[in-house]
Amino acid sequence: MNTINNKLPTTIIIFGASGDLTQRKLIPSLFNLFRKRKTPKQLQIIGCGTTEFSNESFRKHLLEGMKNFATYKFTQEEWNIFASNLRYLTGTYSEVEDFKKLAEQLKKYEDNENTNRLYYMAVPPKIFPSIIENLHKTDQLEERKGYWRRVVIEKPFGTSLETAITLNKQVHKALHENQVYRIDHYLGKETVQNILFTRFANTIYEPIWNRNYIDHVQITVAEKVGLEHRAGYYDGVGVLRDMFQNHLLQLLTLVAMEPPASFSASHLRNEKVKVLSAIKPLSPEEVLTNTVRAQYKGYSQEKGVGAESTTATFAALRLFINNWRWQGVPFYLRSGKNLSEKQSQIIIQFKEPPLAMFPMQTMKPNMLVLFLQPDEGVHLRFEAKAPDKVNETRSVDMEFHYDEAFGKSAIPEAYERLLLDAIQGDASLFTRADEVETAWSIIDPILQTWDTHQTPPLAVYKPSSWGPAESDMLLAKDGRRWLNEESDA
Repeated sequence: MNTINNKLPTTIIIFGASGDLTQRKLIPSLFNLFRKRKTPKQLQIIGCGTTEFSNESFRKHLLEGMKNFATYKFTQEEWNIFASNLRYLTGTYSEVEDFKKLAEQLKKYEDNENTNRLYYMAVPPKIFPSIIENLHKTDQLEERKGYWRRVVIEKPFGTSLETAITLNKQVHKALHENQVYRIDHYLGKETVQNILFTRFANTIYEPIWNRNYIDHVQITVAEKVGLEHRAGYYDGVGVLRDMFQNHLLQLLTLVAMEPPASFSASHLRNEKVKVLSAIKPLSPEEVLTNTVRAQYKGYSQEKGVGAESTTATFAALRLFINNWRWQGVPFYLRSGKNLSEKQSQIIIQFKEPPLAMFPMQTMKPNMLVLFLQPDEGVHLRFEAKAPDKVNETRSVDMEFHYDEAFGKSAIPEAYERLLLDAIQGDASLFTRADEVETAWSIIDPILQTWDTHQTPPLAVYKPSSWGPAESDMLLAKDGRRWLNEESDA
């Protein structure tokens, strides 16, 4: 990882600065990095948006967000020092004249052109190309000797393989790939990064991390909430585009990838792409037997949702990775809204013992559970003999919990890590162009089959349940079941 040269001035320009993401996530994260003295000493943050703000009203707007959304305590004095570096410019994203004004203002704020710049796209994806093109036309993306220009692009990166390829081409007209940071906040979570450390910082796992010992893998990202006023976005997107193409496939790559030569961005992302490339896209016939799509009861009555909407709010997939390590091992992925509880976890279930040596009816398999949220930690389940019993065992856990080991406030906001990495030039946790396109090549055939053939049929599930019966049947036909709760694991 590169280290920050605190002597080099840096300007962060946020497009969409009047929006929810900036107020809830970006400014609280940048402020906390500032408090920890992890940002460059000479730091300017320029907000750009279509909403009218003065510098003072913009700072007041952000302070309200800090009071509502910050997960840490801060003093007014700390905020005042940080806020003195905050400014705002009103303008459009489509007019090149507004970008010329931005360039002129930046010259005044920066005093000279010897300044690093990070442009953050906190705007809808359809606006990305216009902003990048206008920055390019006004010569704001050209890197100067010793000073960088980087662009952070929020998800979703495209809505299909075709649109992702088109967007990559548009971006690459103005930027080199090493200037592009496609952000997936899920990869910034400490517990997600801990997947790699659990695997590669401990020698006990690698010899058994393969098809010879692992029976199957379950990846669950469950949301307890429903639409939460996002119908305008979500009803045209659905759960596959919203969660699987990015979050769940990213988790799969971290579980399944080969050990990289180093933790450099290039080596790490190469291995992730290899995993995605080894997943064979499903044919329409395979989509029928390897996927489940469902919608929670009452979804069509939600405000902003069409009465005949077939948008899936829940999905479950069975995927196989066709390589030597994982051949024949099913990876079960599921995610949905309005489920029983908020839960993100990965379960590595090992095979049962090959020989029943002990006089007992069943032998439970060993299990490694990576709890990503809300009870962040790692459990290793194994069997122990119950005292004073002849043929009875009990499942016991070796446990690690972040809050017990480091304190409840130890885990930083995911955007903190990712913003810091973007400033430092470490792209390890950001997705590369070929990675995005390969992920879409897996999801696209499923979406096309769902949309054109309406198969498998759209199931319905009760809110606050664990999804439809069809999801349970997907595993039951393999003789397996979903593990829904911590007590199961």
